[in-house]
Amino acid sequence: MSAPISNVRPPPDDVLAKIADYVTGAPPEGAEAFDTARYCLMDSIACALMALKYPECTKLLGPLVPGATLEEGARVIGMKDELDPMRSAFNNGALIRWLDFNDTWLAAEWGHPSDNLGGILAVADWMSRSGRKVTGHDILTAAIRAHEIQGVLALNNSFNRAGMDHVILVRIATTAVVTAMLGGTRQQVINAVSNAWADGGALRVYRHAPNTGSRKSWAAGDATSRGVWHAFNALRNEMGYPGALTTTVWGFQDSLFRNKEITLARPLGSYVMENVLFKISFPAEFHAQTAVECAFKLHPQVKDRLDEIERIEMTTHESAIRIIDKTGPLHNPADRDHCLQYMAAIGLIFGQLTADHYEDKVAADPRIDALRAKMVVAEDKRYSTEYLDPDKRSIANAIQIFFKGGAHTEKVEVEYPVGHRRRRKEGIPLLVQKFQAALAEQFDPAKCWQIMNVFDNAERLEKAKAEELMGLVVAS
Repeated sequence: MSAPISNVRPPPDDVLAKIADYVTGAPPEGAEAFDTARYCLMDSIACALMALKYPECTKLLGPLVPGATLEEGARVIGMKDELDPMRSAFNNGALIRWLDFNDTWLAAEWGHPSDNLGGILAVADWMSRSGRKVTGHDILTAAIRAHEIQGVLALNNSFNRAGMDHVILVRIATTAVVTAMLGGTRQQVINAVSNAWADGGALRVYRHAPNTGSRKSWAAGDATSRGVWHAFNALRNEMGYPGALTTTVWGFQDSLFRNKEITLARPLGSYVMENVLFKISFPAEFHAQTAVECAFKLHPQVKDRLDEIERIEMTTHESAIRIIDKTGPLHNPADRDHCLQYMAAIGLIFGQLTADHYEDKVAADPRIDALRAKMVVAEDKRYSTEYLDPDKRSIANAIQIFFKGGAHTEKVEVEYPVGHRRRRKEGIPLLVQKFQAALAEQFDPAKCWQIMNVFDNAERLEKAKAEELMGLVVAS
């Protein structure tokens, strides 16, 4: 006869409690974190504005049901819509993520912490327009916290190895910070975050060959909007599930995470925002960023000798091989921007890489697949080790080209991409240029000046009301 099941509710799982303590406790401090968060906000808005030119993205936006708008609701970057906060979160999140051009974080689990701004901006705008005091400083504080929750959870917990997509961490982080933004108590945060874990994890099937598709570009919008849903439910005192992670058999760890423990690798502070990686120069899956930089450096030597190339040796790290080393046909832009060889080929042929290079018109260029067929990809164990080293977190790649007849280029190696913390001095001016260029595509010069006058001044931005900041970057 089996023992009866105990129905005594456990205390909240340690991870739930620590996340709740973090978002309801003393706010993060430190000039570097807030300065980086301001650039993160600028970069994310730039990504969203650039995505507006792609119909495959914009067809998903606006109200879910035609006419389902909300007067004085939450607005959407670059658009005129006023929506409920959950739908606005999806719109903002999908725009920020669409081009694979927003910031990223690489660890045991990779991801894009600025995806959380979809929910943060929507809720901040709605709260501010509803008469509650929410400032730019509050937005940056929420961004720092969301980055930290997502990034620290990613350090030791590899969800992709369990078949799950990294947007699970967007859902967890958005849920926590938005519940706190709305005034939720510690218990309400625990309730909300436990429900976010209870949702389980989305399959990664849409990120990998042979099924790579456009869902990978809106999955984060879906996740951040789901976080907003859980937050609002928690404020209605919807119950939580304190053992959502650790309960035997039915908890997340046993049922979905292959009996492994979910841990926080370090205390929650501002580490992730300070060390986040920006995609500044071109949209590309981040494990390939340095490979594309190598290709750019080699472009002058090979652009007139493409037919003479016999072999292209690419040296990379294990994570790149696992997710973006592809042969065979590439079926759509989402497939191409997650192919190491395609991105490197574009860099070698054109000396640049833009979102348009992933479209069908460019992909039809026979030179691209001809170069892909000549590429040999191998792992450098040092690259793989230093990729996970917390003091380095390099994302190294190298390329060497061999021509018919025996000639060859030097081996070009780039260990840290321009968006890395070690290259901030070089990268931030380029990030500002990216922001300015994106503004110029959508707004007239006077409006661009008005936006820069606020966003390029830390004190001005932090003091501004959230509704004023969003009002600057929506369509008039």
